[in-house]
Amino acid sequence: MELNQLWSQFRADARSSYHLYSRNVELKRPPGVRPGRHFFSVARQFFWAVLEQLSPARRVILLIGLVLLVFAGGIAFGKDSEQVKVLIFDFRFLGGLLLLVVLLLEIGDRVVMKRDLQIAREIQLWLVPGTPPEVPGVEIAFATRPANTVAGDYYDVFPRSSPSANGTFLFAVADVAGKSIPAALLMASFQASLKALSATPNSLSQLVDGMNRYVCTNSQGGRRFITALLAEYAPGTRALTYINAGHNAPLLRRSSGAIERLETGGLPLGVQENASYEAATITLQPHDWLAIFTDGLVEAANAGDEEYGEQRVIYVLQSGAADTPTALISRMMVNLDLFVGNNLPLADDITCMLIKVKS
Repeated sequence: MELNQLWSQFRADARSSYHLYSRNVELKRPPGVRPGRHFFSVARQFFWAVLEQLSPARRVILLIGLVLLVFAGGIAFGKDSEQVKVLIFDFRFLGGLLLLVVLLLEIGDRVVMKRDLQIAREIQLWLVPGTPPEVPGVEIAFATRPANTVAGDYYDVFPRSSPSANGTFLFAVADVAGKSIPAALLMASFQASLKALSATPNSLSQLVDGMNRYVCTNSQGGRRFITALLAEYAPGTRALTYINAGHNAPLLRRSSGAIERLETGGLPLGVQENASYEAATITLQPHDWLAIFTDGLVEAANAGDEEYGEQRVIYVLQSGAADTPTALISRMMVNLDLFVGNNLPLADDITCMLIKVKS
């Protein structure tokens, strides 16, 4: 790796670790507190935040190592003369050795956790389609980028297998509040429930009501809610019935260039058990585009803390309307990379699904 790449990676790792330890640190200086005193207060809070991430045994080893490294000196054995050599044992060396032991133990835990997370990532990839399915009348492409190894975003396209489905397809994009392992676990249960309920002879509104009741039983009092866009597509009539459950409004670009937002729906899933959801139906026309995405796309920020924003998504849709969905979503991800630059890691998972209506 080049030096600038190493420096960028180090900055990203340092920023990620800092955010981990500083979550419970009061960084804002209270009125009347001198800057010097506040600095030592923040340093003390940060030090204890680091200790809290260690096991009790490792805390003891770390404290002993720091004491020996900072305050201890050496002990001399023998006499300082021409005939007798003097052996000096420096306790600071022992302190550094103890710190190295703590570091090696933490690295061992990280390697084991990374291996387990990679297995979890592979399992998660089995739950979502690897390639876009064949849906009559439309072309589909999607892209996803997790903020961590595993993600809380979900996307899928599959035919409804209920007796009353009449050959319809279900489009789904969802975003679990939070990220990493807790969000990924809830995403997996959401996927399993959606597949099970979609096989029953229910309307889209009944399907969303059932999903909301299920998510409410696992939402930890509303803290683990899910925003989702669920839509049922009938290839014969090109009718798209959708419900937006607190999700970012998908962008529908008509062949004329006009932009519409799919906003009809209700609260995020898991917030209120008796919430009602309103469905809306639109008719797709040849050369229309539909972009369904999670908030991680529009809220991705660059080094200046400027968000990517919905307008940039619209610009990509307008400028690449003649492209295929695969080419356009690739262009969108490249455009996002250029915008974000080295401001990594991502603050949230990113998922986008593009649908183009054939002529």
